[in-house]
Amino acid sequence: MERIAIVTGSARGLGQEFALALAGRGHLVAGFDVADQAETSRRVGGDRFHPVEVDVTDPVAVGKAVAEVAGYFGGLHIVVNNAGIYPPIPFEETTLEDWRRIMRLNLEGPFLVTQAALPHLRAARWGRIVNIVSAVVFLGPPDLVAYTTSKAGLVGFTRALASEVGGEGITVNAISPGLTRTETAARSTGADGGFERVRELQAVPAQEMPGDLVSTLLYVCDEGSGFLTGQTINVDGGSAKH
Repeated sequence: MERIAIVTGSARGLGQEFALALAGRGHLVAGFDVADQAETSRRVGGDRFHPVEVDVTDPVAVGKAVAEVAGYFGGLHIVVNNAGIYPPIPFEETTLEDWRRIMRLNLEGPFLVTQAALPHLRAARWGRIVNIVSAVVFLGPPDLVAYTTSKAGLVGFTRALASEVGGEGITVNAISPGLTRTETAARSTGADGGFERVRELQAVPAQEMPGDLVSTLLYVCDEGSGFLTGQTINVDGGSAKH
C-alpha cells in the first residue's frame, strides 16, 4: 500500500538510502535537509521524491515544511528522524554551545518534526515513527558524551511516545546503527582507524554500510509491523549485545 513518508537528513548517507528504499517500496517520500538534495532526487527518480530545504531545529520552518508535504502528497504516514551530528569531543573540552548544538539537532529536531507530523498520522489512524539512534547508547564510548546523551534521550522519547500513541494505529521505534561508512562518519572519525577499531569489536567482521540498515527500516515501517512498538533495534554487527 502506498504511504507518504518524511525522511530527515536525506541529502546523503543513511537518509539518502532510507529515502531510496522507501520510494522503492512504493511510497511517496519527502526529504528534509539544509543541503542540496539533487543527488537523492536523481537516485529516486520520477515524481516519488519531494525535496524540502528546511532546518529541523527551526519550529516555524518545520511546521511549514510538514504542512507543505501533507498538502503536496495528500497526507502523511511515516516519519524517519535521521538527521543528526556526532562530533567527537572530549567531555572537559565540550562547551555549553557544543552541548546545545548537538541536543538541538539530535533530540529537539526529532521532537519538532514528530510533533508537527503527529496530527496527520492521527488523522490517518495509521503511522510509523522511526528514530535513528546509535549503538553508542549501549557502549558509551569516550569522546562522545554529548552525542551518546542525545541518542539516549531519543531512546526515551521513543519509548514514552510509543505508549502515548499505541492505541491510534501508530508505532514508534528506534534503530541503532553501529559506526556506518558514510561521508559524515568519515569526516567525524578522521582516519580509517576508527572504522577498523570498531570492526574488531563486532561479531560480524565487516564494515557497516548504509544498505545494512535498509531491511530493518522497511521491517519497522511495514504494514504487518503494527504490534512492534517502543523498541530499539540494534544493528551494529554484534559489537553491543543486550
